[in-house]
Amino acid sequence: MAMTGGINIAMKVPSHQYEAVVAFYRDTVGLEPFDEKAPAKGFILGPNRLWIDEAPNFSQAEVWLELFTDDHEAALGGLAEKGVVRCDAVEDLGEGFRGGWIMNPANIVHMVRTPDAW
Repeated sequence: MAMTGGINIAMKVPSHQYEAVVAFYRDTVGLEPFDEKAPAKGFILGPNRLWIDEAPNFSQAEVWLELFTDDHEAALGGLAEKGVVRCDAVEDLGEGFRGGWIMNPANIVHMVRTPDAW
């Protein structure tokens, strides 16, 4: 059940703050933007990718992290055996996606997936 950090960091931002947050990373900080998965806006963050996702039903921003594994079923099963909470209802990943969602003890969402899950 070996896992490593993934390259994606998702920031889920309420609609009323979304444009200001995108402008902050684009105009104030000056990160290089990309839009591979529109409508999500993305920025190059060193070796990582920072995704800014509009979350209309959120009252405050959240940061979601990613973990890679070669065997998502074994990893998710092993985490469940250790009492880790699954939270697949937070966002639909589609049929056949090789991964799932978990939460750490502080309720930070993590995607656990194979590197080629998409």
